[in-house]
Amino acid sequence: MRTAIVLSLAGLVTAFAAAPVKADDIVIAVAGPLTGPVASIGDEMKRGAEAAAVAINEAGGVAGRKIKIVEEDDACDPKQAVAIANLIVGQQIKFVDGHACSGSSIPASDVYADNKVLMMSPASTNPALTEKGYPTIMRDFPRDDAQGAFVAPWIAKNFAGKRIAIVHDKSAYGKGLATIVKDTLNKLGVQEVMFEGINPGEKDYSALVSKLKAANAEFVYYGGYHPEAGLIVRQAADQGYKFQLMSDDGLATAEFWPIAGPAGEGTLFTFAADPRRSATSAKALEQFKAQGYSPEGFTLFSYGVIQAIVEGIKRAGSDDPVKVAAALENGQPVETVLGPVTFDAKGDVKDPHFDINQWHDGKYAAITP
Repeated sequence: MRTAIVLSLAGLVTAFAAAPVKADDIVIAVAGPLTGPVASIGDEMKRGAEAAAVAINEAGGVAGRKIKIVEEDDACDPKQAVAIANLIVGQQIKFVDGHACSGSSIPASDVYADNKVLMMSPASTNPALTEKGYPTIMRDFPRDDAQGAFVAPWIAKNFAGKRIAIVHDKSAYGKGLATIVKDTLNKLGVQEVMFEGINPGEKDYSALVSKLKAANAEFVYYGGYHPEAGLIVRQAADQGYKFQLMSDDGLATAEFWPIAGPAGEGTLFTFAADPRRSATSAKALEQFKAQGYSPEGFTLFSYGVIQAIVEGIKRAGSDDPVKVAAALENGQPVETVLGPVTFDAKGDVKDPHFDINQWHDGKYAAITP
């Protein structure tokens, strides 16, 4: 116990020594999974936020004030997310870029809302996040109901007559999206042969694969993250069983392929329309190119969160989070690397667009922009 305390204190001293915050800085916390199975998403968020802060500060900041990014790790764990949210509130930080996982964002949002902190997620998609009606809770990534409404008709059309199974990881994100896809397919007259939940974090999904084989599933929709999706499709291939796997934005990471291997060939997934095609992302793309980094996944959505918060501060003429949120939710477009983004009264993105992406030879690309 004594050693743990010493190490913890040493870490705190190092953190404060390396990242001093000036009194007039506009501090934005990046809260997401910096460790754990989906740490790649947290890394994308961090890179996007830091790059946005650099660009904004080099352009003069906000009325001369600099943007300062601090990072907090919730490991995609609901309890840790609440603890992090309380830590951020205790530090009197007014703005949060995060969280990523819906299971973290939803409980953390209660803390932020109670303390009038503006939280804008670049990745959380469960509708419940903004359905609570909290005025300072927002996101710049599309909701699951919009994603489900987009993909279910596409599945019904392109895989008509196929035996469809739906699997999820029981999380607010994975199960929530899988349920929306299921319900929408059912309304379209498509009945799944199986609707099954798994326990994330396990290494052996052979029992699930056996159930899929017994159901003669030809198409599997998976709601969840890349580690489990990769293991499922690889372990199916090990049994000589091939089906068409389709998933969600949780597969928009280069880490899927090392897990799935060649079995991941042809895997499909939905993601918000690639912001790298937007003309307004050109400068940011050059910025990342200079770093030798390709801004995949949620990187530019995190960049856009910082831009939106800064624009809200300018519009409100204040860094009061309530006023900033109101200035963003007034129906006027905000120019970001994502293109012009318009928020509705709930804090959601209006008129979202999606791509269907496909994995091929270790890389993914949009096949239906």
